[in-house]
Amino acid sequence: MFGLSDFVLTTELCLFVTIVTSIVLGSLLLLIKVPDTDYSRKISNAKNTMAVSYYICALLMILNLNYTSLANFDSFTSLMMFVVTAVSSAILSYSLMNVIEENFIDKDKFYLNIVVLMIASCLLMRSFWWDECWLRSAIFIACIVLFLFHSSVHIILFRRVYRKCVRKVEQYYDEEEDKRLKWVRFCYVIMMLTQIFVLVYMMLPRNFMKIYVLWYAVFMLYFTANYISFIGSHKVMLDAFAYKALSGQDLMRKIDERRQRIAKRGRRKGAEVEEVSLPEYTEVEFAKLERALQKWVREKGFREYDKTRDQIADELHTSKEILHLYFTTKMGIDFRSWRTNLRVEEAKRLLLENVDASTSIIAEASGFSDKSNFHRQFVKIVGCSPKEWRESNGK
Repeated sequence: MFGLSDFVLTTELCLFVTIVTSIVLGSLLLLIKVPDTDYSRKISNAKNTMAVSYYICALLMILNLNYTSLANFDSFTSLMMFVVTAVSSAILSYSLMNVIEENFIDKDKFYLNIVVLMIASCLLMRSFWWDECWLRSAIFIACIVLFLFHSSVHIILFRRVYRKCVRKVEQYYDEEEDKRLKWVRFCYVIMMLTQIFVLVYMMLPRNFMKIYVLWYAVFMLYFTANYISFIGSHKVMLDAFAYKALSGQDLMRKIDERRQRIAKRGRRKGAEVEEVSLPEYTEVEFAKLERALQKWVREKGFREYDKTRDQIADELHTSKEILHLYFTTKMGIDFRSWRTNLRVEEAKRLLLENVDASTSIIAEASGFSDKSNFHRQFVKIVGCSPKEWRESNGK
């Protein structure tokens, strides 16, 4: 009878498991349907790009299995996994950055990057069959340097686009919404660590590479599960990244362009330049919103920290797009910063009126769900800590 003691975890078996995982996950991503809108197209493109990446990984591993008869098969597997991680890290990095900010990386540059990696990979695999010589070692070292270089470039680019996106989200969303971005960064960090860690396994004894092959299958499973979760909540994310169009900033851009055209025409004709204003219906909405905001402040609605942006817009009898447009065009400040100022002012009052209450209670009563965020915002706006404000009696 076959028992666990008879089971041997071979490199070939690990490769087979990873190949099946790659094909299944790639097919699953292709089968998932994303609504066809202008804002969700980048989600769909990234999804399909990831699926192609998995298929490429599977193809390279199938090619690897054709050389099981080699005496140094494990060494060849290490080389192939290095190629797999180099190609997949470039494709997956592009996919995630494309999700966060479409066209952040020019497609021509991306294709050039892939072509360079494929040429280097082919040369590296070809050199495996050469006799030991300085040229073979030089090619191997050059490929490692190239891998580390393009990984570093991708990390820098991702950090840049991530910070840019966080700033956009902070302009439009509540404090909790930017947490939806953090898991994207977490997944990217896990991805890059997995890709670069192949260098460590290449330095270990040859039997350790099969562990990395299995780990790569687990990584793909985890990465795909997180991305599917992202797709499930993509509407919220898309609203954040498409806020320029949804919030009316396109309208303001068109108005600015019209102002510039009229100004040029006026200078040519020597005529007085007419003032271009917001459409009348928008001004009516703004007037209604202004009255609703005054009532909302009197009733201290800003102290409710568990309200979403949609719920706040409903309370103000408007839409989140009009709300954002009002603050960016009329107030010159985003809603989040404006509300934070109100909360800090409330906290200043409560700190002096309730000297025995802890700062945690004051923070929650003022509308802050997080004590550290309360302290940070208080110091930023007031110039001192809540404790110092209380001890100085507001002076």
